[in-house]
Amino acid sequence: MLRHTHQHSQPKAALAKESGGCLWFASISFGMALPPLAVIVLGLLMTLVLLQIDISVISPHGNSLAPGYTNEIAPLFTPEVQRWGDEIVTWSALYGLDPNLVATVMQIESCGDPRARSYAGAMGLFQVMPFHFDADEDPYKPATNASRGLAYLKSALDSRGGNVRLALAGYNGGIMGAKRPESVWPAEMLRYVYWGTGIYTDAKQGQSESGRLNEWLGKGGASLCAQAAGRFGY
Repeated sequence: MLRHTHQHSQPKAALAKESGGCLWFASISFGMALPPLAVIVLGLLMTLVLLQIDISVISPHGNSLAPGYTNEIAPLFTPEVQRWGDEIVTWSALYGLDPNLVATVMQIESCGDPRARSYAGAMGLFQVMPFHFDADEDPYKPATNASRGLAYLKSALDSRGGNVRLALAGYNGGIMGAKRPESVWPAEMLRYVYWGTGIYTDAKQGQSESGRLNEWLGKGGASLCAQAAGRFGY
């Protein structure tokens, strides 16, 4: 579960400047006229602003998958997670993450139950603690929960140079906590890393079944998935 505080940065839509028309910037401060093509391009950009296209959802990481990542999740994930496949791919692209890593985290955090809540108070698909949300946000809204959880997962991954094992430890026990010697990691963090790395490794290989996932299900994950299944009327 995601526990530690961190800063969130949300892209904001650009505000249009007041002008006498979409070509108000057709000349630059040096008095030189822009080439016709440049005027057309700038005019189109201004039109997009005037049409109030919502660019607040565009991530600084871009809206396409990073090289080497697939545009779907592996078939080994349970049906409760598979139902979020399209959303997982979209969210992953926004944060520059591997969809199979995101699916792995969702699998062991909530098994796809958007209303999941842990004994410690973590909420939603990615089990994010309440203090990560703004007062006017709904922690159980899937897109909101994903934005908070995956921003932290991305930070955890970047802070450890792309090491997935350490990123999973950071997601579970905090980025700073994961930098402590593994010999002092709490048992929960060790279990989390064990489940996560095994499932993710199988998922990256495109396997249709995962022995580690089956082990997780047998150790209590099945009850979490049964809760998620009941939520969707399976």
